[in-house]
Amino acid sequence: MEICERNKARVDLQLRCFAHAGGRAAAAALLALFAAGCATVGQVTNLSQPACAAEFREAVSAVLSEQGENAETAGALAERTVSSLAAGALGPRPFLVSSSSGTDYEFFVQKKSDACLLRLYGRYHGFVSYTNNLTYIATRPLTRCECAE
Repeated sequence: MEICERNKARVDLQLRCFAHAGGRAAAAALLALFAAGCATVGQVTNLSQPACAAEFREAVSAVLSEQGENAETAGALAERTVSSLAAGALGPRPFLVSSSSGTDYEFFVQKKSDACLLRLYGRYHGFVSYTNNLTYIATRPLTRCECAE
């Protein structure tokens, strides 16, 4: 499952517009940029182990604190997130963390050859949204966790 699937239709439309306007080189460059921004979504497979759960909780809490959530709220949201993800076999998919501040955060786990990465790629507050699936808003390594695609 790719994190950027929902953008494919928009990019396809942009590519057709570029190609129609004679901008084949620009269309190819846009396609390359789009493909580079896609990431495979994974899942943590050992979240039931205390070391992994603690690291995952700390990573989520740190990212939320960086985004402006107070420490108490960030900790409670991180705890709830770990509990929810550990309780169900949801498969590899992005997950949403909704704060009482009115902000929703979109995360996913990415399996790399040498590590698992927790990535924040979207933030929504009211009618304002920010998504960055090229360089991501925040990334934390999960060295004590194991991942699968």
